[in-house]
Amino acid sequence: MTALFESLAHLITKNPWLVAFTALSMFLVALYGTSLITMQTGNEAYLDKNTPRGALLAHYTDTYGSDAIMIIIESDDVTKVDTIGYIDRLMSHIQNQQSVDQASSIVTLLKQANGGVLPRSSAEVQTIIAHAPAEMLKRNLPSYMMTLGVITLVPGLSEDRQKQVLKNIQRLVTTSQPPPGVHVTLSGEQAFRQEMGREMSASMGTLIIAAMILMIIAVLTLFSHVRYPLLPVGVVGAGLILTFGLMGLSGTQISMVVIGAFPVLIGIGIDYAIQMHSRLDEEIYKSSLGKAVTTTITKTAPSVLIAMLATSTGFIAMIFGPIPMVGDFGIACTFGVVSCYLAALILVPLCAMLLNYRGKRQKKIEDEETEEDAGSPIHSTANNLTSQTPLIERYDRMLGFIALKIAQKPVPILLAVFALAAVGFMLDNQVPISADQKTFVPPDMPALLNMNKVTRTMGATTTIPLVVSADDVLNPENLAWIDNFGAYLVKKNERVTNAQSIATLIKSYTNGTVPQTRSEIETIISKIPKEQTKRYLSGNTEAIIECSTTDMEISQARDLIRIIRKDMNFYPSPPGVTIRVTGTLEMFGTLMDDIDRSKSFMTILGFVFIFGLLLLVYRRLYAALPLIPIVVIVGWNGAIMYLSGLEYTPLTAVLGSMTIGVASEYTILIMERCNEELARGLPLYEAIQVSIQKIGTAITVSGMTTVFGFAALMLSEFNIVANFGVTTVITVVFSLAGAIFIMPAVISLVYQSFGNATSPM
Repeated sequence: MTALFESLAHLITKNPWLVAFTALSMFLVALYGTSLITMQTGNEAYLDKNTPRGALLAHYTDTYGSDAIMIIIESDDVTKVDTIGYIDRLMSHIQNQQSVDQASSIVTLLKQANGGVLPRSSAEVQTIIAHAPAEMLKRNLPSYMMTLGVITLVPGLSEDRQKQVLKNIQRLVTTSQPPPGVHVTLSGEQAFRQEMGREMSASMGTLIIAAMILMIIAVLTLFSHVRYPLLPVGVVGAGLILTFGLMGLSGTQISMVVIGAFPVLIGIGIDYAIQMHSRLDEEIYKSSLGKAVTTTITKTAPSVLIAMLATSTGFIAMIFGPIPMVGDFGIACTFGVVSCYLAALILVPLCAMLLNYRGKRQKKIEDEETEEDAGSPIHSTANNLTSQTPLIERYDRMLGFIALKIAQKPVPILLAVFALAAVGFMLDNQVPISADQKTFVPPDMPALLNMNKVTRTMGATTTIPLVVSADDVLNPENLAWIDNFGAYLVKKNERVTNAQSIATLIKSYTNGTVPQTRSEIETIISKIPKEQTKRYLSGNTEAIIECSTTDMEISQARDLIRIIRKDMNFYPSPPGVTIRVTGTLEMFGTLMDDIDRSKSFMTILGFVFIFGLLLLVYRRLYAALPLIPIVVIVGWNGAIMYLSGLEYTPLTAVLGSMTIGVASEYTILIMERCNEELARGLPLYEAIQVSIQKIGTAITVSGMTTVFGFAALMLSEFNIVANFGVTTVITVVFSLAGAIFIMPAVISLVYQSFGNATSPM
């Protein structure tokens, strides 16, 4: 590994233009990859279709399900004759669209009550409305200012085909020329997903721009003591382009969770550039440019590589969780940290060579030892500082002084922080969980407001489907059981308002009775249009019971599904008949359990992965040292989430494993620098003090710039991303504090307990 970094240093110092050409070529390939990125808003973001549950939902959607498109028509009086005529023309055009099964509205009611023709006067319209069933009016004409239409699509349409049908209907509405004062809006799941995709794209661009602006402010404020302070921002920008390219080329899609990865990458990625830039600036005062570049690459790059790999393990742990978009978040972050590390490794020294980098300060320090001889760090405490001492130097010495005091009394420090962490772990179990995608999006998103309007009028538009499988579902005994079980669910559960099935469809053709023989059943089914039977029947081996429900929170839907599963056991099916629950409500209800399980699983897996990595690198039990402060930080996170009233969502569920990745960088860098100082022959306490004093500023600057990058997440209109921003900002602050103030105590206690080895590696 050392030879590899030495070769890279030689290549950059001797052939910088060749390296620049190669880097430019890679950048152009990455730009092409960005054009291949797609957005993900379907069920695949929440449930892996390769699992049994995912396969069942995909099968149900492909065979039976197609989301209905709701049409909302509003005016000062929707029962006016010209408005009714417009609705009739519009719905007729929609009915003639390919893949549209049925388009019903208030016009359907008026025609049925008027001999199949549209009433020609307001008086006729009002007469029909006055005699119409109240329940039908409630769903179709909730007020004279609004009416609702339902566009039912052919069952089993693919996601892409449903999107195309929606676009066709939107085009019809746009060109339909409604009467003055009439406003037409489309709603439903597909319209919601379409607008959510647009909002996600806009939000992603806004977050990246905001993060970059905050990065510039942070770097100019905290990193202005070096020349070209904005170089790390340019480097992380190049790393971000490379990340997009890798995502596009690998087919990783962007979801509402993945968009939160990009400010995270900017915040973490700039760390690598700052560490490289800071070491370069330190070395430039000691030697020539070429030697400074070589030292930076051979001394700092390996340590940063270990930190980057440790960070990656935290993100890789997310891939093994049960939620696909969380796995995509982990993939995006892994691509990102690798890309940003490569960008920092190559571009920082390359730019130094091409720009003939030199130190910003006028006075050049030829020999660091001269400064150390003038005042040993062990005695250069905060009390030695004067008003003429540069701010950065005063800050370095202050950190070194604090680290020394902590190292001298590690036991009480560690007991206190672990006690707080223990409380945090207990409180973590009481943090609520949210899995309703409607609470993730901007609350004022028009598509969400329209869906809420439809729900208030028509009730819940999402059903709980039960898939019934048998050798012959149309066997009279099986058919009777399907009918009876549906009726039982409605009678027993007040939240189940209706249960439609092939049995209820057949009963509508037989005056409410289930046929007693197989031949009677076949005769009746032959008379029913296939468009109707396709909704509930697939061949002779599978049927569907569609349970309509009241409008519920996801937690209530989860409880109802648990009750239905118990009912399935209590009301046994005939021999050879199996029944399974599926649908989006089941998916989101189970998502709550997935979040609860995965947050702990990914955290533990992250610890296992990173410990394995460090054990492989160091090959001694000292590898566990950087993990000790991280355990404390994870506990603190739980306490803060509980006290702040935050919730666990698919995004904040990654907090534990992400904390491992972020905090491990700081703790590893401190341990690496301490080992370096011990190898130079310094005593333990002095090595700890010098380590913190030497890299304290770089870690603080990188940590605070990371905070600025994560803070951009709080600007998102997506609640799920904004709340994630709050938690990640807190996490980075905890990680920074844990590395600077807890790691010295850990190193002091462990190194003294196992012998003050000069190089525990």
